[in-house]
Amino acid sequence: MAGYRCPFSPLTNVDVSLQFLGAAHCVTGSKYLLTLAEPAGRELILIDCGLFQGLKEVRLRNREALPLTPADVGIVILTHAHIDHSGYLPKLVRDGFRGRIFCTEPTADLLSIMLLDSAKLQEEEAIFANKKGYSRHHPAEPLYTQADVQRMLPLVESVAYDAPLVLLNGALTFTFREAGHILGSASVELAVHGKQQRKQLVFSGDLGRYDNPLMPDPATISHADVLQVETTYGDLDARVEDPEGEVARVVNQAIER
Repeated sequence: MAGYRCPFSPLTNVDVSLQFLGAAHCVTGSKYLLTLAEPAGRELILIDCGLFQGLKEVRLRNREALPLTPADVGIVILTHAHIDHSGYLPKLVRDGFRGRIFCTEPTADLLSIMLLDSAKLQEEEAIFANKKGYSRHHPAEPLYTQADVQRMLPLVESVAYDAPLVLLNGALTFTFREAGHILGSASVELAVHGKQQRKQLVFSGDLGRYDNPLMPDPATISHADVLQVETTYGDLDARVEDPEGEVARVVNQAIER
């Protein structure tokens, strides 16, 4: 459920919670808020920061305030450059975010192209809305501008695949793994280190298919205590008479392995 807070067993001295701010009950707007809290303070981490796209009632959610203060977010980790996973970043910066943005090098290259294009389209849409007078805002304003994108880009840091990055004085480690979706796409293996325990969360991002002649196969993830997985290729046209039974069969088959 969008906005549902999902706590799991806390680590020693570190309380961890996961909140879905998008891509729940809809396809777009991927934003997952990971909060690490300890007696000394807390750290807010966003996994992806995408725009809602599609029908107007869905796109209007981009104008709603997030249930957080952008300036309080310290880290954003991007799985890939598609706008429904990255397109809210300039708005986050416009509203006060000054933290670090991590992604793969190809994703960093794509961001400058795609987000400047996104901003240009929004600027043009605002001009057209003012000309035709159909906006509920007077005057109509873009969600963000090309100038906001230019302020955002210096915050981006590229990280190689399969190269663990240690953050927050050792409390957090994350690693990008090949996702095979588009150029630069990655799944995120994220480990939270408590005083006596270590828990691993995996965010799949959008996954590609195996044996794709243009993209590498998705990497195999060996372990996860918590798995957040997408369903881009959910095979909506499949004719399954008993879908719940089929899911149970596949899950049981995987467990037996």
